Amino acid sequence: MIAPYAALYFDFDISPDSPRGPALLVLLSFLLSFGFIRTSARLTRSSRVTWWPGSVRTGSGVHIHHLVWGISLLLISGFVGYATEFRAPWMHITAIGFGVGAGLTLDEFALWLHLEDVYWAQEGRSSLDAVVLATVFATIVAMGVRPVGLGDTGGTFASIGAVALLVVLSGITFMKGRFVLGIVALHLPFIGLYTACRLATPDSPWARWRYRGDKLARARRRFSPDRPFAVRRNQLLDLIGGAPTRD
Repeated sequence: MIAPYAALYFDFDISPDSPRGPALLVLLSFLLSFGFIRTSARLTRSSRVTWWPGSVRTGSGVHIHHLVWGISLLLISGFVGYATEFRAPWMHITAIGFGVGAGLTLDEFALWLHLEDVYWAQEGRSSLDAVVLATVFATIVAMGVRPVGLGDTGGTFASIGAVALLVVLSGITFMKGRFVLGIVALHLPFIGLYTACRLATPDSPWARWRYRGDKLARARRRFSPDRPFAVRRNQLLDLIGGAPTRD
């Protein structure tokens, strides 16, 4: 009973000619490259691991961040992907190269967002946020999840209406500062409906435009960094990416 329903929204075909295979390779290589480079950075940071090689510096003292290699890999993989027949093995080679490049680049997302080296600062947490968002999106794509409504046979207008609903609900979710849920809402409208009825984060565009007085105070209490969920989230991010430097 479940299989016919699931087939409308999931595509589990990972054969060589299916796009699911390369998408899965992108996801796996992305996670592995991020895990490796973040571990390497933490070992370089540690005073107890003196034998681990440090960061790359030129003779003139220029520090070459690993996002440089990541961007280079993204460009090369994209060019090779377009310049060759997009079939095995090139499809899989470029997928791995693209995933590795994305992992190296997004690990330093905070640096090209703030245009300064904030890797171990509190602002550097935006790199981990970017990696989480990319992982959620890539997982959804690799699973072949189809937006609800697009797998139905209701015609063109029904599909257009479904897409419009998903975009609106996802947009509201993003404006409320719930970015992971915003990605999921692009495929599952009930997630967007749920978030549309919930409080926005106090620093989100939605809160700045619409919240005043008691409602803004409720949002600040709801998303206070001292709440157990926020504390556990920060502990998990510390475990994954290392604790930021405390002032």
